[in-house]
Amino acid sequence: MTDATTIAVIATFVFLLAGIIKGTVGIGMPTVSVGVLSQIIPPHTAIALVVFPLLASNLWQVIRTGSGLATLRRYGLLVGCLFVSLWATTFLTARVPADLLLGIIGVAMLIFSVTSLLGTQIMIADRHDRPAQAITGLAAGVLGGLTSIWALPLVTYLMGRKADSDEFVRAVGLFLLIGSVPLMLGFWQTGLLNGQTAPLSLAMIVPTILGFSVGEVIRRRLDAQAFKKVLLWFFLLMGLNLLRRALF
Repeated sequence: MTDATTIAVIATFVFLLAGIIKGTVGIGMPTVSVGVLSQIIPPHTAIALVVFPLLASNLWQVIRTGSGLATLRRYGLLVGCLFVSLWATTFLTARVPADLLLGIIGVAMLIFSVTSLLGTQIMIADRHDRPAQAITGLAAGVLGGLTSIWALPLVTYLMGRKADSDEFVRAVGLFLLIGSVPLMLGFWQTGLLNGQTAPLSLAMIVPTILGFSVGEVIRRRLDAQAFKKVLLWFFLLMGLNLLRRALF
């Protein structure tokens, strides 16, 4: 096996697993794929490979959940800030040293896992909704542009607004889909998404969607909350390992 073939085989299994997780709990695809792949390949490459699977899986989620113009109008300010800040930040990613990028990804995974395990939640009143949308969009965009992982600020915002489960799934799918577009454009313009990484990223759409379909079946049959808790502990360990690699 050549190195490229080995990477392709490993990536196929990683994106299959990531798709299963996203289909089961609705989030976590880039966190799993970037987190696992960064253990074995350069983080810049891992981030580039997630672009097309992320776009395809979130388009699939939006279609399945029926997100529409009403959802877009409700969160228009957040979406606008997310789009601009994410696209702008992608121009910095290729210039960030690999060790620093590993550290950023590790910290993002730790924050996501620890706050989720602790059940940390803020409450956002109606009068604070617009500034909260702007702050959330900007924070998610900067984090997503650097790491391809930007769910944490979005999840925190929706929980603070007491979104029900249907609204949560619709909004998250829409946020991640719209964020995937500037991510793709920015990485293409900076060269992270290129003639080598783009074809492999496109190929990873197949295992991702297959995994997503399997995850939907699992979600209907198993306790998704128990599964999510195991997943969060997995994220915690991966985040600690990435920080170890970044520091030592």
